[in-house]
Amino acid sequence: MQNVPTHIAIMMDGNGRWGEKRGLTRSQGHFAGSKTMENIIDASLELGVKILTLYAFSSENWTRPEEEVKYLMDLPVIYLNEKLPKFIQKDIRICVLGDINGLPIHTREAVKKAVDQTSNNSKLIVNFALNYGGRSEILSAIKSLINDINNSNIADNDITGDLIENYLYTKGQPEPDIVIRTGGEKRMSNFLLWQSSKSEWWFTDTLFPDFDSKLLLQAINEVKQRKEIKISYFNY
Repeated sequence: MQNVPTHIAIMMDGNGRWGEKRGLTRSQGHFAGSKTMENIIDASLELGVKILTLYAFSSENWTRPEEEVKYLMDLPVIYLNEKLPKFIQKDIRICVLGDINGLPIHTREAVKKAVDQTSNNSKLIVNFALNYGGRSEILSAIKSLINDINNSNIADNDITGDLIENYLYTKGQPEPDIVIRTGGEKRMSNFLLWQSSKSEWWFTDTLFPDFDSKLLLQAINEVKQRKEIKISYFNY
């Protein structure tokens, strides 16, 4: 493909509902979603996408039923331990967006292991947003910035949008070209509030376990068409 987006972000919504619709547990729906996630990572790698950000667990998800939350904390351990050799082989770098100190120890250790062992990989960056909230991210950035100002490391006049981006979890990464949300909802849900301010959004009613590379291509192509229409309109 020509003009492949550099950075695609996906809100993987609908896993629990997918399970319930089939008479399964919500946790079984999340497991099915992890299989789809693997396919989307492979498709992104094949397309030449450089950064893929996946909304795996928000800071608001702690209010879900205890059994479901426990499974969602166990799933990264199972998934990352199984797929880490593949990520290393395929030159995929794992990064984490969010407050990992708030995760259970076993989840945190699995995440740190994956981040450390893939830190030199460069073909595709996969950001897992875990215990992530956009407002919390911005608040944390502001606190860190104020601390540096108080320590005389930064002058007030030096504060710019580019500077603030250096305090975000996505420091050094370009903003998403496309944000995809599956599952039928059409809201931001506290996801990449700063980073997605200029992104193209694409929504689908498809629940995430049924999302596939064809729908990923559809999203990319529809966004391309939007941009072509904008360009032709403004050049008229």
